[in-house]
Amino acid sequence: MESILSVQGLGVRFGSLQAVDDVTFEAQRGKITAIIGPNGAGKSSLFNLISGAIKPSFGQVLFEGHNVTGASPDKMLRSGLSRSFQITNLFFELPVQENLRLAAQFLEQGRGLFRPLSASTRAHERVEQLVEQFGLQSKRHELAGYLSHGEQRRLEIAVSLAARPRMLLLDEPTQGMSHADTRETEALIRGLAAEHGLSILLVEHDVDLVMNLSDHVVVMHQGQKLAEGAPAQVRGNASVQAAYFGEHH
Repeated sequence: MESILSVQGLGVRFGSLQAVDDVTFEAQRGKITAIIGPNGAGKSSLFNLISGAIKPSFGQVLFEGHNVTGASPDKMLRSGLSRSFQITNLFFELPVQENLRLAAQFLEQGRGLFRPLSASTRAHERVEQLVEQFGLQSKRHELAGYLSHGEQRRLEIAVSLAARPRMLLLDEPTQGMSHADTRETEALIRGLAAEHGLSILLVEHDVDLVMNLSDHVVVMHQGQKLAEGAPAQVRGNASVQAAYFGEHH
């Protein structure tokens, strides 16, 4: 399997607190990799280190062989990495279509900055693709703030894909969703990898969803990597059961 993302000895200190300590793993191209762990395990901090939201104290993040350690979000996006956020991050006062268009404007690479919107053909084409792919035809003119929570989370994933990234980083994509919305989002994420070849790294609190969805699982505990492997392998790990699943159940 070909690695697309390589995390090498990554760590960060906040004063005297070692939030993440010497974490190493790889994510494979076209596969779904999940980071899980009990509350306070350091999984969110690790995710933020990888996505560039936090600069590491030590270690490296390599994407397609290029060092992107601590890079700003716009540089990450230019490299082919895009992320969603744990708290929904949309323009609630704008229609669904306009949220998508603003994100897709990245494809114009600045050429559409001072041109009329009608001339932004690449962005327009991408919006139409996403509206169809995510089933947003009936919602395209509705304000994002009026969507249900599940619809907003799915729209945010669509926004994250507007720039055609090769890897998508998802921060708790099903947080606050109903059971039905969670299952629909699970199918959506699986389809992005299986049908579109997108590489996905996600942090998720829903253990059952992770085990059903992921190709590879990284388990965090007290800021360190406790275990990693295929879902069945991780589920059967005695240390993981003691540190995570025991608490979960």
